[in-house]
Amino acid sequence: MALMPKRVKYRKYQRGRVKGNATRGNFVAFGEYGLQSLGTGKITGRQIEAGRVAATHYLHREGKVYIRIFPHRSVSSKPLETRMGKGKGEPDFWVASIKPGTVLYEIGGVPEEVAREALVRVAHKMPIKCRFVKRRHAG
Repeated sequence: MALMPKRVKYRKYQRGRVKGNATRGNFVAFGEYGLQSLGTGKITGRQIEAGRVAATHYLHREGKVYIRIFPHRSVSSKPLETRMGKGKGEPDFWVASIKPGTVLYEIGGVPEEVAREALVRVAHKMPIKCRFVKRRHAG
């Protein structure tokens, strides 16, 4: 089942636009290796789940996969062959707004080559360009 919030304050969002670089969630915090976005965009709950499945399938239940994004925004759509007017459509699916620099997924507990290949497979599922990043240790 696709990711979506349990409850929200407002059911329908205006489109808006995503500006600037990520200031939060822009470094590897939980695992050893991560997948960082290089562009701006929206990732649906289904795409997030597809990435998770691709990573866990490749890892054969070794290590741990962390998902650092969640789809909080609803995207509405009107039914096909509906005339103009009559208000805004109902929420159709949920998306996460992504800024450049956001870490999307993290992997820990596996060697670097395995983590790199797993995250490359995840990157193929994403609608934006991504890169492989390592954890920066203090010192």
